[in-house]
This record gives sequence, structure tokens and C-alpha cells, in this order.
Amino acid sequence: MLTALRLRRSCPADFLGEPGPDAAALKDILTIAARIPDHRRVVPFRFIVFQGEARARFGRALKQAFLKNEPEADEKKAAYEENRFLRAPVVVAVISKTDPDHRTPEWEQILCAGAACQNMLLAASAHGFAAQWLTEWYAYDEAALAALDLAPGEKIAGFIYIGTAQEAPKERGRPDMTAVISHYEG
Repeated sequence: MLTALRLRRSCPADFLGEPGPDAAALKDILTIAARIPDHRRVVPFRFIVFQGEARARFGRALKQAFLKNEPEADEKKAAYEENRFLRAPVVVAVISKTDPDHRTPEWEQILCAGAACQNMLLAASAHGFAAQWLTEWYAYDEAALAALDLAPGEKIAGFIYIGTAQEAPKERGRPDMTAVISHYEG
């Protein structure tokens, strides 16, 4: 486990392909994703799974939202937006659904959704898949979000793209640990 955590690396969605997780693996990935620190068991998140033709249907909604924002865009750009969810066999939207009236601070609830995203990446990797956590423009666009029928106050914590890496992801720079660690001295 330590080796896997030390080597953890997202694979760009453009480098993902078949096969994706089967039903049993996906259920396990989502179950592990939900096993996060959740103060007072608020469960301030939910998942929307996109597979098969549903990815193309949502892609059509993305294209419409994109063209609403950029009516002068050429067909090549519009087609790219339409095919975003076809980059991976499975895409999971992690929805943050905080309860501002709950006694658990809202910030802690938001962090739970982020932890679910990270657990999903780790669970996908443990199942032998590659994954990437993205938001991109459509996580914040009203027209794109309308296609997801989110409840008031719900937000996208991330879209997790899951599939098989078609090429190894390149390593990227990591933080200088001396710059991000301090010790409280009182």
C-alpha cells in the first residue's frame, strides 16, 4: 500500500481507454470511495455514474452548453466538448451536497466530498485501473449543470474518469517537502 501511495499518479483522461471496471469492480470502487472520514455521518456527497450511451447523451448536453457560451465556436471545438465523456469507459460525478443547517461545519462536509474523490482514485488504482479527477468548465456552468438536475446547493466536487491507461502517464514535479512542512514550537 505504501508503494502504491508513493507512486500514485493520475492518468490524463485523453490517455484512458477500454476496458473499464465491470459492475462488481465499479461497485467496490464506489463503496471504497464512500469510506471516508465523515463527522457525524452526514454523508454530504453522492455519485452519478456515466457509462455506455449515457456518456454520449451527456456529451450532447455539454455541446449545447458550450455553444450557448461560445456560439461562434467551430465544429471541431464543439465536437471535442461533445466527446469529453467518451475519453474513458466510466465517468463518475462526485456531488458535494452539504447541509448548512447541520451541526457539522459546512467546510468539513465539503472536505468529505474531496476525500471521496481521492478514495475513488486510490480504489480504481487498486483494481488495476487508471483514473483522473477533473472539474473543467462544465463543473461550474449553469447550463451544463442543469443537465445533471442537481438539487439547490449541490456542487460538483469532481468528475472521476476511470479506464485503462493507453500509455504510462508522465511524472510531474512534486512539492519540496521542506517548503510545506513546519513544526509548531508554541
